Amino acid sequence: MADSYHDQLLKDSQFLVADKRMDTELVDKLVLQLNRIYPQILNDKEAHKFRNLDVPTGVRLAELLAHLPAKGEEACQEFYRALHIHAEDVYFSLPTRVRRRETADPTGTNNAVVLRERFVLNDRGPWFFLGCFGVAVGLALLYYYGDSKVFGEARKVLGITAVGLGMQAKELLISYTDDTDRKP
Repeated sequence: MADSYHDQLLKDSQFLVADKRMDTELVDKLVLQLNRIYPQILNDKEAHKFRNLDVPTGVRLAELLAHLPAKGEEACQEFYRALHIHAEDVYFSLPTRVRRRETADPTGTNNAVVLRERFVLNDRGPWFFLGCFGVAVGLALLYYYGDSKVFGEARKVLGITAVGLGMQAKELLISYTDDTDRKP
């Protein structure tokens, strides 16, 4: 059975107070959203109290999280909605959300991990990419700005490399090698 938002907020409160992503700016956004859109949840006086910069952010957040359950189920639900809007990464890392995803998927595969793995191009990391890119740029610079006597034969290699490419790339490379053969 699903927990109510009130119960979820009580379980997530400790995590939210300890999370470093819950900075002053984010807490202010949440308070303003609850105050402006739902003034019945946080009136102006309460919003001013929770936005007071003289009080540390962790203390203000803890007071807000203790205050919302007293306002009722709708206040807790609107806090989660505001958190989802302004800090999606924090929202999806809440203990109640993680547990809900894990229990919703009985096979044991976590969809968040699957989505992250789908976008990984290779497992070698950025240094491998930078190394390959650097070698390619270096060879290209050497090829185009190098001595034509040294690389005269290398241009003919372009005609051979066109074998595995598409028709337009093949025509371009072959025409380039033909043009360079005629000039000298």
